[in-house]
Amino acid sequence: MTPLRAQRLTAFSWLEHGFGTRADGAWTPVDQTAKLHQIHTSEVVTIAGPGHHGDGDALITGQAGVWLEIRTADCVPLLIADPVQGVIAAVHAGWRGTALAIASATVAELRRQFRCRPRDLEVAIGPCIASCCFEVGEEVATRFVGHITHSDPRPHVDLVAANRQQLLSTGIPTDHIESLDLCTACGRAMFHSFRRDRSDGRMVSAIRIR
Repeated sequence: MTPLRAQRLTAFSWLEHGFGTRADGAWTPVDQTAKLHQIHTSEVVTIAGPGHHGDGDALITGQAGVWLEIRTADCVPLLIADPVQGVIAAVHAGWRGTALAIASATVAELRRQFRCRPRDLEVAIGPCIASCCFEVGEEVATRFVGHITHSDPRPHVDLVAANRQQLLSTGIPTDHIESLDLCTACGRAMFHSFRRDRSDGRMVSAIRIR
């Protein structure tokens, strides 16, 4: 299968990107890919070439030809592009990273290191566990006030809405944020889901400058 695409990012000929499914496996070339040991934090790592770049949960580069890869199985994958500065980012936002505001932290690093303006950024939110399936305990729910969709019998958190709100709070326009609105836990045939299966299967999401 071909990885899923976001309409807004496909408009830029200088970009390649995709959100993998369980059928795609590791679809980026190993010798052209930058990756992290993902640890559910707000740590953002800027890279200049492929390889393993240690611990963290977001990658940034302005270097052409390098795929920025993250792996998810319910967590939120965010792919970000600045068509003005020619910079990209890939973000792994689990509930812990979301609670630590990793989306906001990534935008802050884009501004600090590359002088990116939030109004220029384009963001695609890939498949992740949706609020229909993300039931949590009260200790998690208290970290997502305003993003609880319902609480019967237990709270359900909307991670997409939480990340969208962080992105909006940085100044990114509403119409620059696109979500594929696909639930990994519901989509058994298409997606891995740790919450559903308790397996180690992961989907690859990636972006690169041509």
